[in-house]
Amino acid sequence: MKRLAVILVNWNGLADTLAALDSLARCHMPDGWSLWRIVVDNGSRDGSADALARRDDCELIALPDNLRFAGGNNVGLRRALAAGADAIALLNNDTVADAALFERLLLALEQEPGAGAVGPLIYFGPPSARIWYAGGEVRPAWASVWHRGLRTTDHGQYRVAEDTGYLTGCCILAPRDVWERVGLLDEAYYIYAEDADWCLRVREAGLRLVFVPTARLWHKVSASSGHRSPWKTYHTLRANLELFRRHARGLGRLTWLPASLATSAATAAFLLLKGHAASAAAVPRALLDAARGVPPGKAMP
Repeated sequence: MKRLAVILVNWNGLADTLAALDSLARCHMPDGWSLWRIVVDNGSRDGSADALARRDDCELIALPDNLRFAGGNNVGLRRALAAGADAIALLNNDTVADAALFERLLLALEQEPGAGAVGPLIYFGPPSARIWYAGGEVRPAWASVWHRGLRTTDHGQYRVAEDTGYLTGCCILAPRDVWERVGLLDEAYYIYAEDADWCLRVREAGLRLVFVPTARLWHKVSASSGHRSPWKTYHTLRANLELFRRHARGLGRLTWLPASLATSAATAAFLLLKGHAASAAAVPRALLDAARGVPPGKAMP
């Protein structure tokens, strides 16, 4: 029997995590596979750890402090690898899985030659047919990261598995040998961009990233950080600046910074037009702190 370890990181999000676990209980697996749920509690203060410890459908790893996205997931990844998991998936705790999610992802991993990691079609919600992620791209030279199909309605336009430039950390599944070869998430990112960084490393290793639209997931977007909050705006920009700096190649080493400044100005203008003045003000603050070398963890609490 092969084992798929699914890692959920919880931080003061007990209701979302319980809903995610309930949806995982309804998931069916391919013949010869079993599902192992690992919940890493990131130093929650809402009683999450006590409540999750009473569940018999998951293994709880309760951390004393918040290690954020990369650190929390890495604790789970090390546990799964040490215990011999055959494949490991990262799954946001604020998601609801379709019953066939992992069956379709594991099947694609088998059928797609050279696939290093796979990810599903992700909707806003639930319930919703409004797309949040249908594949994506990262272009460091042009300071851009985007989701294909964002905010469009699913009417069957994505139904064939295909290569993509980026899998969102909301749900990434890869076999153990890829995690061992590429490595864990980079905890040098304070928060955000860890998934894009890992995906670029997979591609640099000569492996494919495959978007699997027959596998479906619903995501309660920004449940923990707040949509367009100043905190999220600041840290997303800080993380992306580091991502583009690290991964720009060739002429991209000359273009990533001017492109970042241009996209940052456009972001600030858009936020102002939408009435999010505090979030717009976070943009120049992030640029200034980055230029001065202020660590992200020391700013924008």
